[in-house]
Amino acid sequence: MTARILIVDDIPTNVRLLEARLSAEYFDVVTASSGQEALDICESSDVDMVLLDVMMPIMDGFEVCRRLKANTRTHHVPVLMITALDQPSDRVKGLEVGADDFLTKPVDDMQLMARVKSLVRLKSLTDELRSRAVTGQQIAIEDSFRAMDKINADNGSILIVDTDARHAERIKAYLAPGHRVDVLTQPADAVFQVTGAQYELALITMSLTDFDPLRVCSQIRTLEHTRNLPIILVADEADRPKVVRALDLGVNDFIMRPVERNELAARVRTQIRRQRYATELRHSVNQTMAMAVTDDMTGLYNRRYFERHLGVMLSKAQSQGRDMALMILDVDHFKAVNDTYGHDIGDSVLKEFANRLKRNVRGVDLACRFGGEEFVVLMPDTDVRQAESIAERVRQSVAERSFEAGAGRMIGVTVSVGVTLNESLSDTPETLIKRADVALYRAKREGRNRVVFDAA
Repeated sequence: MTARILIVDDIPTNVRLLEARLSAEYFDVVTASSGQEALDICESSDVDMVLLDVMMPIMDGFEVCRRLKANTRTHHVPVLMITALDQPSDRVKGLEVGADDFLTKPVDDMQLMARVKSLVRLKSLTDELRSRAVTGQQIAIEDSFRAMDKINADNGSILIVDTDARHAERIKAYLAPGHRVDVLTQPADAVFQVTGAQYELALITMSLTDFDPLRVCSQIRTLEHTRNLPIILVADEADRPKVVRALDLGVNDFIMRPVERNELAARVRTQIRRQRYATELRHSVNQTMAMAVTDDMTGLYNRRYFERHLGVMLSKAQSQGRDMALMILDVDHFKAVNDTYGHDIGDSVLKEFANRLKRNVRGVDLACRFGGEEFVVLMPDTDVRQAESIAERVRQSVAERSFEAGAGRMIGVTVSVGVTLNESLSDTPETLIKRADVALYRAKREGRNRVVFDAA
């Protein structure tokens, strides 16, 4: 995981300490000794995250954060505030001016890295959504900014998962005045509870009786309509190692016991507002670009969109020194399906194939129909191991379950996959496509129903 992180503190010792911790994790670190210098850096260059001290002369951290979040160029950059202040009201103030998280000095290394990695992942997903909007002629960006101003976090729909009914009811009492809150005391029923529901946030306690809280989080993440549902963990001091693992699994935030009412309310508001903004952004992007850039049959992006977006993402990966993978997929013996069952059944197979493809790639991956029975997937920030895992998951999802052919008939379908990664600054969209295409033809020659990486 690579990212450019700005440290803002007027005390050089604090800056050097944080810089050493982050550099050891291979983050690219820049520093600023004042609020105005930080604003100038963020305005003039790309920053993935800001570590911001509160107690600074002339302009304190609260004001810096407020200005960053008021600027359309920087409002999406995560801000982690670090300060010696330890009153709940200070944490609440930081969250209310737009901070994404808040840590108290002396900073615990494990908490610091967990928060940083979680927020960097959030920034990566936000950047991908913004890049897709830019690729589509910036059609939805201005509307999404205006929408953000109108979005609030009132009357959110929240699910509390806790086997301790008394504790759950206390948390519910904190939130019920402004939100619709359900309590689930049987964690094994979490999947059934969220299926078909329209929750905007899940609060899960780490001290579930006879049930692993991380399994609850994982199960929620496997469902299509709750894959992006924000999750906040309620943890004790002894839960720190599991909390770090949970953040790596995609949990959004955590709060430590004893739970302070105002901090909980602020964290809940932040997550619900962010969820509503992401939903609005996705809806705006999808609605305004659908006619021009999507494939009518499958609902995936089309070749025109893919070729344009590939150039944008390759340039970004090269300039930032990040990995990127590309895979091309071809449905095996598809002509025989059309010849045997007819084009209507062939179209039905392609639609189902597209659905399985979407279900088995990640939210940041871009799946497109390249033409005919050929599909492509662009995978940002993806190394060889991750690319192989995703490609194999897609291949297995196709091969392991037959496709319907009408009248109770089933068709066995397989897919061949060619994969390549960006390798140097000399790579172009054309060379990437060519390498993946060569790997695809190798997969065909070697027997089909397999994943092959290019040999370059």
